Amino acid sequence: MTTPPMLRQMRHDVWATEQLLERCRSLTKEQLQLTAPGTYGTIQATFAHIVRANEGYLNTYGLIPQPFIELTAPLDEIASRIARVRDAVEQLFKSNAIDFDQKIHDERRKLDLELWVPLTQFAHHGSDHRSQIGTILTVNGLEAPELDVWAYATAVGARTPF
Repeated sequence: MTTPPMLRQMRHDVWATEQLLERCRSLTKEQLQLTAPGTYGTIQATFAHIVRANEGYLNTYGLIPQPFIELTAPLDEIASRIARVRDAVEQLFKSNAIDFDQKIHDERRKLDLELWVPLTQFAHHGSDHRSQIGTILTVNGLEAPELDVWAYATAVGARTPF
């Protein structure tokens, strides 16, 4: 069976968030509160925001119930919630019953939308905010990990030199 490209993209997204979080676990409490102009907020708050949004996107499919993570959550709780997000992403693609072109009435967001929209936003949103955390790290003289698809492909054995 062929792996759907969107599942691969979402796996990359979760992996990248996990890698960046692992990098930031070595930061001090003060460093986790660093920010930079044009970013969402502190490193810690941005991680919580990413995961909270992921929980919301997956809630659309009934995979993660409310309440979602608090924006003040510590890194350990954020990490445990990323594991929950990872499991929900896998669960989403185990069923062939979802028609991603179907339009639904989303009462929580107060709008109608096609079911492909939260998946696409999932990947875009995470990438945008991880980039902001990378900016915060680098403008403060701290190293940011490689999180692009090439790095992910290497990590999962989908890309090897010959």
